[in-house]
Amino acid sequence: MKTWKKVGLTALAGSLVATSAFAGAMTVSGAANVAYTGNTGAQDTAGASGAGAQDGSRWGMTKTISFAGSGEMDNGWTVSLATTFADGAASSGSVTLDMGDAGTVDFQGGTSARGIGKIGDMMPTADEDVGNGIDVDGTGTSGGLTGGVSGGVTGFHYSKVMDMVEIGIGYAPKGGAASTAGNVSGSGGKSTVGGFVKIDPMDGLEIGFGTSEKGTGAGDNSMSDDHSTAYITYVYGPVTVGYQESEIDIYNSAADEERTRWGVLYAVNDEFSISYQDHVNDQVNITTDEEATGWSASYTVGSMTFKAHRNSATNVSNAVANESEHTELGVTFAF
Repeated sequence: MKTWKKVGLTALAGSLVATSAFAGAMTVSGAANVAYTGNTGAQDTAGASGAGAQDGSRWGMTKTISFAGSGEMDNGWTVSLATTFADGAASSGSVTLDMGDAGTVDFQGGTSARGIGKIGDMMPTADEDVGNGIDVDGTGTSGGLTGGVSGGVTGFHYSKVMDMVEIGIGYAPKGGAASTAGNVSGSGGKSTVGGFVKIDPMDGLEIGFGTSEKGTGAGDNSMSDDHSTAYITYVYGPVTVGYQESEIDIYNSAADEERTRWGVLYAVNDEFSISYQDHVNDQVNITTDEEATGWSASYTVGSMTFKAHRNSATNVSNAVANESEHTELGVTFAF
């Protein structure tokens, strides 16, 4: 009798699995990047040993492998899983439910693309953005560009496209602290909730606005920073231009931030593009503005892409002594 029950339950479970999804498929892709990097400014003299302390090998390599699988349910919905390993360690993962006309919802960790984070930086670029590689201690761990809005890291995102309008809503519980199934992430942290609206009123023109409340500290969400951003981009032939303003109203502090970015990209042809970006962040209670500029270029031949960018910044984190410059030349192989 016990054996019969076990077999019956197993058969029932197999039947449920078999009828809930079908036509599954798994794909694997990857990329490897070899690059030469040069840092100048304050980074050259950073470190405990004095000048040149951070001036080690300038050649490096990164590699990523991505797995993606999906299956169609018998009601027409699609469930998909994606995970990426960067340099041998899991860097992001997501589970997505595509409900057709009802929209798409996913749970994702390892990125900031929840709600407003989806449109945190919409400026056109041929390679990296103007903040790539900027830091003030030569280690990449301190003093990057500020003023960026956030929608949390680990959590849920819902999106729906309706003709020329797209909406997105994000929720990162407890500040988006990561946790495995069947466990909790521990104490501390607060949730972040927000969203965005994109509008395409005419060919080539896109306008977007986003807002979020990002929990700060422990306790309930009565203490939160208010994030908001608005952008406009326009594509005319080979030229793409963009402008974006972001604001962060920090709870119980006068150190509110107002960031402005603009960029232009020119597609010389289908393979070669060049771009330029400008960044200014104004911290309200400090008279010194953080300023940065950067250019980038990319050239694609088959599965190879040659890329280059150079970024320079002054008054990083709105401090006069903080300067940083970053130059990178590389080639990426996709497979």
